[in-house]
Amino acid sequence: MKSLIIVESPAKAKTIKNFLDKSYNVIASKGHIRDLPKTSFGIKIEDDKFTPEYRISSDHSAIVKEIKELAKGADEIYLATDEDREGEAIAFHIANAIGKEPTSLPRIVFHEITKSAIQNALKSPRHVDMNSVNAQQTRRLLDRIVGYKLSPLLNLKIQKGLSAGRVQSAALKIIVDREREIQAFKPVEYYTIDTVFKKDLDAELVKFENQKIEKLTIQNPDRAKYIIENLQNEKFSVREIESKDRKIQPSPPFMTSTLQQSASNRLGFSPKKTMMIAQSLYEGVQTNEGFMGAITYMRTDSLNLAKEAVAAAREHILQNYGKEYLPAKAISYTTSSKGAQEAHEAIRPTNLNFTPQIAAKFLEKDALKLYTLIYNRFLACQMSACVSQTQNVYVASEKGEFKISGRKVLFDGFYKVYGELDKDKILPNLKKGDEMSLQSIKSTQNFTEPPARYSEAGLVKKLESLGIGRPSTYAPTISLLTSRDYVRIEKKQLIPNEIAFSMIGVLEEHFSNIVDSEFTSHLEEKLDEIALDKADWQKVLSDFYYPFMEKISAGKTGIKSLKTATPIGEKCPECGSELVLRKGRYGEFIACSNFPKCKYSRNVAKDNEKSAETGSATAAKPKRELKKLDVPCPKCGGEIVERFSRRGKFYGCANYPKCDFISNYEPVAQKCDECGGDMIKKELKKGTFIECTKCKKKTLVSEN
Repeated sequence: MKSLIIVESPAKAKTIKNFLDKSYNVIASKGHIRDLPKTSFGIKIEDDKFTPEYRISSDHSAIVKEIKELAKGADEIYLATDEDREGEAIAFHIANAIGKEPTSLPRIVFHEITKSAIQNALKSPRHVDMNSVNAQQTRRLLDRIVGYKLSPLLNLKIQKGLSAGRVQSAALKIIVDREREIQAFKPVEYYTIDTVFKKDLDAELVKFENQKIEKLTIQNPDRAKYIIENLQNEKFSVREIESKDRKIQPSPPFMTSTLQQSASNRLGFSPKKTMMIAQSLYEGVQTNEGFMGAITYMRTDSLNLAKEAVAAAREHILQNYGKEYLPAKAISYTTSSKGAQEAHEAIRPTNLNFTPQIAAKFLEKDALKLYTLIYNRFLACQMSACVSQTQNVYVASEKGEFKISGRKVLFDGFYKVYGELDKDKILPNLKKGDEMSLQSIKSTQNFTEPPARYSEAGLVKKLESLGIGRPSTYAPTISLLTSRDYVRIEKKQLIPNEIAFSMIGVLEEHFSNIVDSEFTSHLEEKLDEIALDKADWQKVLSDFYYPFMEKISAGKTGIKSLKTATPIGEKCPECGSELVLRKGRYGEFIACSNFPKCKYSRNVAKDNEKSAETGSATAAKPKRELKKLDVPCPKCGGEIVERFSRRGKFYGCANYPKCDFISNYEPVAQKCDECGGDMIKKELKKGTFIECTKCKKKTLVSEN
């Protein structure tokens, strides 16, 4: 009897072949073999019925032919694609492509690619889950409707080359909104009283003259000076000592979002890189026990763990770390993630005998780093809590009170294998009534900071908390935003480019639901309901499509074009019409105002080069006169000039682009009298200050 097993990936096929005898053929479809056409809308709409017009892609025609040939000679055909909606849909398309009714073929699923998992799956096949298929089809059709109908409108009204998407636009708005917060932020001045008692005991002022001291309580230097003057000669003693033990519980095992976040924070991996490496570990690597999948399926929002895996972890902990590191009972976890598919498993190693130490002989560097992270997190989730003792000593005088804090780890618990413990801060033996002497007391000027920009890990966490997207979409969404230049990554921060503000502005005004987190999350919930057979996929499409198309129609006339065409004072050399400056997908260019009848155009950069070479007074773009500050550039010695962008005023070097010095604050000519650093001017609520860019010393110039 000959059997055929069809999977998506060649690597997965290779691994599975190792576990089966010659009566099985294993072949990979190499991903989706059918999809909506690239050159047309691809959805037929009649009588409120949405019919996708799938096509076999040209680059998959050969593999489809090969699968058909193998299927002819097979007594049994197993669909063994991944156990998620995408995998279910691939199985559905494979069956259709080879002329089989999808629900007539046995469908096998497994969370790990090991010999026992494959053999168990073959013993208990099921049918293709058409509810999951319909949920995936709905997602695909919704994305096609938004992309195919809205993107051309954005191209028409804003700039060529733009695209909108159901998840990507909601994610982009989150990034843009954070940038708006940062731009609108006004720093608030405040002071801290930095105090050290004898024996180098750092202390925090918590009360002064019966007033509780919080972060922003002291907002001017006079108040800080008054507090210091009243405390520096006071007599202090220990008023109270608080000691308590604190338990820190281990984190749950990884699911997709938390793996991406931890890999970003600990290893510096992008979500895209994390998922590429995780997929290779899942599909199969060489180990000391042969070729097998090293981790379970990596696209999951479940925290479930197989009983066998938990039992193996507990045995490993007992044998290698001792009974004190093993809780009395196994720890179970449940996810708070919206729409989580609890039938799946969390991400874990498939074989605890394949330790990171052994894996180092088989895995390349980055794969080893990620595998070690997954391995240790899984072990830690079944280990005992860490126990630490915290101690707060309250030191008081007649007018003020300070708090001195200490910490000591009594038992490291799960930290033995995962995470980093803070260093102990051991306090000397003190008792109530002990006299305490001040070693030093001073004030420090501070300013509140704007909210931080999102990192890739931070955005994944935000998307997950809002219920936007699913494990399979987090990494592709961020990759799309950066590849299309809506967002750039600088110092691990996601920063929206100018075009992002324009696009989100238009979408907020005319397509508010597309960028609304709640609406996007609600659609995700509807997809979950379809997968559970609690909602009709055709109705979900209909409820979205018709109101959306009304907005598209209204937008064609109602959206004001942002495509500005600025005359540059030249005539077209081909037809004599006015030349104008336009903005396209790759920046500004000069074109004929008689377009499309006349297609003359030229590059702005080349135009600037030509002007520089000939000394021509013709400008590629009308420019405002640059204001010189009579301040030397700290980078090259050139002149600092005032410049403007769409986001406001900034300062740069007149030698740009040869010198790339830039500052959001106005540089001043004087140097810092403490460290000789360069100074900048800051306009704050309290007045105008000059601040050293090196030591951060601030001096009030004028009060508001």
